[in-house]
Amino acid sequence: MTTAASAPSRAEVLSLFRSLLRVARQFSDYNIREYTKRRTIDSFRQNRDLADPSTISSAFSDGKSQLEVARRQAVVYSLYAPRVKSVMEIEHR
Repeated sequence: MTTAASAPSRAEVLSLFRSLLRVARQFSDYNIREYTKRRTIDSFRQNRDLADPSTISSAFSDGKSQLEVARRQAVVYSLYAPRVKSVMEIEHR
């Protein structure tokens, strides 16, 4: 586990990224799923060039918090999932 003084390792950051994308796939609603994926990718790109260990640790902590929020939201959305698929998900013949 990382402390506030040391920055997370590359493996920890990649693990967080993958976890966020995995949670995004759990949303049954197309719009929410795509928004979560896009938000995850954009956030990691935005923080890609961080160099200060304390700033990196702070961004990593924020990401872990967002992961917990996304997990809870995925459960809530699964309970109230729409019965009709989005137009984007309908297969065309």
